[in-house]
Amino acid sequence: MQISGSMIPFILLAFILISGASSAHTENDFLECLSLQFRKSNSESDSIYTPLNASYSSIFQSSIRNLRPASKSGQKPVVIITPEHESQIQAAIYCSKKHGIQLKVRSGGHDYEGLSYISQTSFFIVDMRNLRSISIDTEKNTAWVQTGATLGELYYTISQKSKTLAFTAGVCPTVGVGGHFSGGGYGMMSRKHGIAADHIIDAKLIDANGQILDRESMGEDLFWAIRGGGGTSFGIVVAFEVKLIVIPETVTVFNVTRTLEQNATQLVHRWQYVADKIDDNLLLRLFLRSINSSGKRTIRASFTSLYLGRVDDLLIIMQEKFPELSLVKEDCTEMRWIESILFFAGFQGRSLDILLNRTQASTRYFKGKSDYVKQPIPEYGLKGIWKFLNQEDVNRAELQFSPYGGRIYNISESEIPFPHRSGNIFMIHYGVGWSEEENAKSGRHINWIRKLYTYMARYVSKSPRAAYFNYRDLDIGMNSIEGNTSYKQASVWGFKYFKHNFRRLVHIKSKADPTNFFRNEQSVPPVSPW
Repeated sequence: MQISGSMIPFILLAFILISGASSAHTENDFLECLSLQFRKSNSESDSIYTPLNASYSSIFQSSIRNLRPASKSGQKPVVIITPEHESQIQAAIYCSKKHGIQLKVRSGGHDYEGLSYISQTSFFIVDMRNLRSISIDTEKNTAWVQTGATLGELYYTISQKSKTLAFTAGVCPTVGVGGHFSGGGYGMMSRKHGIAADHIIDAKLIDANGQILDRESMGEDLFWAIRGGGGTSFGIVVAFEVKLIVIPETVTVFNVTRTLEQNATQLVHRWQYVADKIDDNLLLRLFLRSINSSGKRTIRASFTSLYLGRVDDLLIIMQEKFPELSLVKEDCTEMRWIESILFFAGFQGRSLDILLNRTQASTRYFKGKSDYVKQPIPEYGLKGIWKFLNQEDVNRAELQFSPYGGRIYNISESEIPFPHRSGNIFMIHYGVGWSEEENAKSGRHINWIRKLYTYMARYVSKSPRAAYFNYRDLDIGMNSIEGNTSYKQASVWGFKYFKHNFRRLVHIKSKADPTNFFRNEQSVPPVSPW
């Protein structure tokens, strides 16, 4: 049940009666403030959900893709707001500041540590799900995308307008535009076209004073910060304008697997010398898992790839640059770019309409980490990884090797906050998942991934040991929950995500949000290192 205007007094009274006296007063003052501000802006109150609403739990859970953070949190949001108008976000900011209830903003819910939907202090969520309009300009090759849209919705909308326009971003359709774009946005065309944040040309942001700003009015510093530095440290990004890319009508995909018995160790080793140097139109991604094959544990390496062109040209490139893989025409499939989105999401052969499905409920508990590799890992180092993978349950853990090079290298690491450019051969994503039945023993899985991460220190980037901001990891440091964080504390994780760009982000935060209104456990603090 949603809140209608006539029910506000009853709901407020009931909420007071069932809440603790000390906190309920503030929370109900906050609710009353919201309803009043909504009425002032002629907004309906049916975008407000409290724990008394029948729909509260489903709204809260529907966007959560990783159940681990919420299972460990003692707090749930006192209110969830699903705004349909910018004025409702402005009202939420006003009431949050007036009554001291922390604001968190959520777009898609692929939040590794749950920083957009959990907290140890009283908080509420602004869930952007209803702000998801997408407008494509095929003459200018641009699009305005509201941040509540998912990648699947964006890709689908582009495909309905053009066969030769696309956008370079991630492969999972339910990822939200807001977090993905503002944190970077690596995808299967990144070697040719860079990351999503490289293509942001304008934005609409609501700051801590409730002002609606575009690129011109926010200034180039703040505009720089939200293209890879994370939007939620600086405001609420309502929409991005992006430059679309031009692609061939036909692309080619393949997924070739090899086990240890099929020379996987040597192939993975060789891949490291090829993946960042091969033709920019080709991205060779690598997935590593431990599996059972014919009753025996082994390692499976999956070479999952997109080539922006026809299969015959791809085969020539592969024969010249990576003949060891022995790719043949039968391994490959030509298709449209939008069909490749289905392929990489595991939806090959399904209707494109599945890209519009944003309500897939998660039943998975998950922990992820990341690294960057500058020198090839020797074969004995890879064999050490195989030992770790075999310690976990079959098909429970996975490493992704995502190659760099091409357009990623050609952009300066200070062009936007995302700094991981020239010199990185590939990025590693570590992941381990488990079921609800196993969650009581989740410590075993988390200890496993932490031990693997420790083992990998000798093979990855150093000073700092870099990490990808969109694969958020509280193991590498966190702010105080209250947000009163020193520059020294925050720099533990800040330099891993942003390298020297972190100093500029802190400087911009200090000017744009000096009271640290927008904060979470890994938000940029408003303090100066000078």
